[in-house]
Amino acid sequence: MFKATKQLAAVAALVLTGATATADELRIGTASLGGAFYPMGQSISNLVNEYAGDGISMVPVVTGGSVQNPRLIDSGEVEIAITNNNLAVLATKGVGPYKTGPIEIAAVAALHPSVLHMIVLDGSDIQTIEDLKGKRVAVGPAGGGTLGFMNFLLPLHDMSLEDMTPSFLSYSDGFSQLADGNVDAAFALSGYPAGAAMQAAAGNKLRFISFSNGMLDKALEANSAFQAVEIPADVYGTEAPGTVIGVNNMLIAPSSMDADIVEKITAAIFDHLDELKAENANAKQIDPAMSTQLAIPLHEGAARYFNK
Repeated sequence: MFKATKQLAAVAALVLTGATATADELRIGTASLGGAFYPMGQSISNLVNEYAGDGISMVPVVTGGSVQNPRLIDSGEVEIAITNNNLAVLATKGVGPYKTGPIEIAAVAALHPSVLHMIVLDGSDIQTIEDLKGKRVAVGPAGGGTLGFMNFLLPLHDMSLEDMTPSFLSYSDGFSQLADGNVDAAFALSGYPAGAAMQAAAGNKLRFISFSNGMLDKALEANSAFQAVEIPADVYGTEAPGTVIGVNNMLIAPSSMDADIVEKITAAIFDHLDELKAENANAKQIDPAMSTQLAIPLHEGAARYFNK
């Protein structure tokens, strides 16, 4: 078993409060509570603290998520972070959400895929994305990957956020509001099973929102970084499986980060991948071979590890 991490409350308060890490403590940017990034960051931190050696330690911090994390690396607020393939490419090019300029990041490793959970309570009249017009929708935190995905999908349906009443909530709060009937639908870009959706499913029958005819194919044609993913019905106890859109995730670091440190972090994770998989359900979906097929180049330290 892993050594215990620092108390969750202290960790959650680190980001966006001006707190800084000690010289030998690396902060890993994750996302809001209730998704998959925070538990993954926590499990990675446990491995690094146990096996990286040379005084290298890591602590997970709550952030806005995959869109914000490259910016946090750029500003020095975190030293390593999780994002997805599509956003990593946009960040290195300085386009999309990163129009202030290119961000000098490199890939450390491939992680689990994230999928866009589009969930309503069973019995809702919302069947497809088009039915969200006029509805109250939890869209994840501002700056998170969920909102980025929605801003990609909605225009394909000739829609925008203005067609609904959006609530910018953490995944935990969004799905709690869904369970309480305070929103009509909840969205979350997360690995599965997502803690927030599991919590909502514990006391409620859930259902996936579907893509209307041809719309998923249209989305996949518009961006080749995305993929169709089927979430089995037994994951959240739904009546039927959900066909959703997803993207692969990666661990990123500043291109300038010391290569020896990156190599030790990578070794701490992938030399003990069985431990990671035992601790974290999403880690079971990690394929080490994918780390040499990422959308941006590997950091020198990670390349040393994967190419040896």
